[in-house]
Amino acid sequence: MPIVLYRVDDRLVHGQVVIGWGKPLNIGFIVLLDDTVYGSDWERDLYRMGTPPEIELRFADLAEAVRQHATWRVEPANGIVLTADVATMAAFCQAAPPVERLNLGGIHHKPGRTPRLPYVYLADEELRTLEALQQAGTVVTAQDLPTTRAVPLEALR
Repeated sequence: MPIVLYRVDDRLVHGQVVIGWGKPLNIGFIVLLDDTVYGSDWERDLYRMGTPPEIELRFADLAEAVRQHATWRVEPANGIVLTADVATMAAFCQAAPPVERLNLGGIHHKPGRTPRLPYVYLADEELRTLEALQQAGTVVTAQDLPTTRAVPLEALR
């Protein structure tokens, strides 16, 4: 399974993803799944600057990601699918199964969210969305780095 990590992280491409996850997982590509970034040349350029040359950064909107998912899963290089929010990842998981495991990374404070871990804040609706994904077969855990313990979704209630 060359997609080795599906992650929600509102900072998208940054050091924790590129170095913290990318190096230990031997990542060859990252798919930044975000409709807004996909449609913005300057935002794509900005994220490219934060990605080392040995990692290919790809951009997709939801429709493109759904079309390409099966291809990404059989590529020889390991990859990450990265979204900034729970809603986008949930839509992707539902439209392009199977997504066996989902990692919650940096999901930071904004109005309506409650702290669940120091690096994960979720609104009740986001938690319900994640619980529905888990009931459908996707294991959801929170983990900021691969060297830390994965926290099961149930512990975020």
